[in-house]
Amino acid sequence: MSLSEQFKLDGKVALITGGGKGIGAGIARTFAEAGAKVAIAARTRTDLEQVAAEVAKLGSEALVIEADVLDYDQLRALAPQVIKHFGRLDILVNNAGGGPPRPTAEISVEEFEYVFRFNVSTAYELTRSCVPLMVETAGGGVVLNISSVAGEKPAPCFAAYGTAKAALSYLTRVLAQEYAPKVRVNAIAVGSTRTDALQAVLNDEIEKTMVELTPLARLGEVEDVAMGALYLCSPAASYVSGDILGLNGGLERLNMKMPRAWGGEH
Repeated sequence: MSLSEQFKLDGKVALITGGGKGIGAGIARTFAEAGAKVAIAARTRTDLEQVAAEVAKLGSEALVIEADVLDYDQLRALAPQVIKHFGRLDILVNNAGGGPPRPTAEISVEEFEYVFRFNVSTAYELTRSCVPLMVETAGGGVVLNISSVAGEKPAPCFAAYGTAKAALSYLTRVLAQEYAPKVRVNAIAVGSTRTDALQAVLNDEIEKTMVELTPLARLGEVEDVAMGALYLCSPAASYVSGDILGLNGGLERLNMKMPRAWGGEH
């Protein structure tokens, strides 16, 4: 296989949650350009249809699935819809997730459990439903979880989100052991990436601080994450499983100044 072929996804089919915006949309476009057909799932159809149109311009095909990953019945229905439409499933990207930083005193246990469910339980259940169908229809496959540097670098106000992403990264390692050798499972520990969610909290001062605290002196772009996803899901990474790839600009601590419970900042 030539060097360029190592990064091709010709003939592959990928299912991407949170595929209507940001990182999920960027991964969909990149996979399509690499030759894959994509199924994109999210709650907002108009966002999905826009990404599908972009995929079509790249010469590929996108299956639009309007679904809420927090509804487990809808979640379990995703893989069968992909198989029915494309006949196979090779790649799953568990991208849907999130949660803003908040002081622990303001997060009820119900909200904590919601953040965990959104980031971890959904990925667990979708992976569990997809992997057998990958093996059945394609002989094997790849699972990629979108985790976060917040799950590796402790900081105030990240008790819910950081704990959830730490659990997702650990789940990645466990499933890599269980599903080998037919299915590879990896994750990306994403840093501060310029998406709609980040833009909602950014102002000039916050962005300046974040850039100053990032060794590579810039925020991440969706394309940075998409290229990492392409590597981990392509033949080029055929000997990589159970790994958490850091795409965070070299961070050794979070690049947001957050308040401690009794004064001061971290």
